Amino acid sequence: IKIYSLHVDCKVTSRFAHTVITSKIVNQANESREVTFEVELPKMAFITNFSMSIDGKVYPGIIKEKASAQKEYDTAVSHGQSAGLVKITGRKLEQFHVSVSIAAASKVTFELMYEELLKRQLGKFELLIKVRPKQLVKHFQIDVHIFEPQGIRFLETGSTFMTNELTEALTKVQNETKAHILFKPTVDQQKINPELDETLLNGDFVVRYDVKRGATAGDIQIVNGYFVHYFAPHEMPVFPKNVIFVIDRSGSMAGRKIEQTRDALLKILQDLRLEDHFSFITFNRKVVEWKSSLLQATAENVASAAGFVQTLSASGGTDINRALLTAVSVLDKAERLPERSVSMIILLTDGQPTSGESNVEVIQENIQKAVNGKYALFCLGFGFDVSYRFLEKMALSNGGIARRIYENADAALQLQGFYQEVATPILMKIEMQYPENAIEGLTQNNFKLFFEGSEIIVSGKISNELDLLPVEIKAQSHTSDLTLKEEANVKEKEQVFQNQSYIFGNFIERLWAYLTIQQLLEKSISAQEEDQKTLEAQALELSLRYSFVTPLTSMVVTKPTGQEQTELVNKPTEAG
Repeated sequence: IKIYSLHVDCKVTSRFAHTVITSKIVNQANESREVTFEVELPKMAFITNFSMSIDGKVYPGIIKEKASAQKEYDTAVSHGQSAGLVKITGRKLEQFHVSVSIAAASKVTFELMYEELLKRQLGKFELLIKVRPKQLVKHFQIDVHIFEPQGIRFLETGSTFMTNELTEALTKVQNETKAHILFKPTVDQQKINPELDETLLNGDFVVRYDVKRGATAGDIQIVNGYFVHYFAPHEMPVFPKNVIFVIDRSGSMAGRKIEQTRDALLKILQDLRLEDHFSFITFNRKVVEWKSSLLQATAENVASAAGFVQTLSASGGTDINRALLTAVSVLDKAERLPERSVSMIILLTDGQPTSGESNVEVIQENIQKAVNGKYALFCLGFGFDVSYRFLEKMALSNGGIARRIYENADAALQLQGFYQEVATPILMKIEMQYPENAIEGLTQNNFKLFFEGSEIIVSGKISNELDLLPVEIKAQSHTSDLTLKEEANVKEKEQVFQNQSYIFGNFIERLWAYLTIQQLLEKSISAQEEDQKTLEAQALELSLRYSFVTPLTSMVVTKPTGQEQTELVNKPTEAG
């Protein structure tokens, strides 16, 4: 089975990435063989299309509502043969996998298409392409085009498999607003050594970049009546933080996990700013407060905390409920905190609640009542024994986010990386306002907190013949209340994209649909049952209209006669 051509073609237009992977394979055996197409794609991406063409006949994938696709599939296949074509393979990736049997000397072309909105983290966007052909490929290339009307501030490529020879196969061309990256190694350049037919290409190929930001009220772009508004202020004073770390030290954390937690916390302590206040609560079936109140992050207090962190050991049960309620009451009772400051609770746990209150619904209710919108709760789930859905619902109901920490050698770095993302709040209570009667389908436009290095994105449809789109941003910074205003000239903004040949025309509309679906799905996690149904129905309607494989849809893949006729492509979620 020979892959004679593998092309990854990626166009990024204003953060929205559209990737097509085409693999051409020939069966050189003198009998029919099974051919597998295996691709890893970013978790945040939605597959939008897949097809295979065998000797000129095309077998397209068709996107349907998950339940009805499942029904069709169950009737087509005897029960017990489930074909999970997509599974999560790590922190950032999921794997798409399909096999088909083809006759001797036959050729098959697989084509997979997916889209994602690149998310700014710690000051940059990252486009991740996983490369693993498992054999030498005659025509191999990765082709990335980036167009950012705001201007490209910096751009870098990296990879986990580069050698000096392979570097020669990489070219970068860049001007003010566009970049083209081409990676096209010859068969000889792909070899580990000249004698062996083994490939070097195994790992990540990454493009990182950021855009220029001039206007204070962000940047507005408009195509075909849809707008997107990017807002990422920088160089602003940082809010002091009042942060309580709530650390699980139950038996299951023993060994490597508690060691990695200690390492991460020692580094995080070094990153606290002098004006921050902090404390620790550790819990198994007992809840222990390091100090009864928050302390300022002076050198002395940080050193004393480091001493405490080094003594952390793990045994016993897990009382998540009491640990979090204790954290809330410490914040409630806190005195002499900086007037304008941001209070947050960061929970790290690796298991289910086993001591004290163990009903997750009751815990969620207790915590939401206690927090009452005053503080942000971030939940980090260590490993796969946690109920991720429970942590996610708790975080999203209390103005924070959840994140899974993978049990790898770099777990301490993952914990630190998460802390860095939330370490520098620079705005709170952000309201992005647009003329009410002129915008339809507006995505989320109120945000509790904005952290340095991230980006706020709002999108919608301009409903009537507006010439000017006025926007107003209200927010609180550490030193003052801000009001920022901007007016976008609709015709002028539409012009920007008119003459760009390689841009897919309705990309802002697709970006809007992608963002809306992501937000509806996220909202439904913490919603009441009735609302949940409505939110999911809206997300389903959009997933079908724009043909996205989301957790609510499936793609039905048909195969040539005589083979298992249909298989389903479903989108896995972190909560499983």
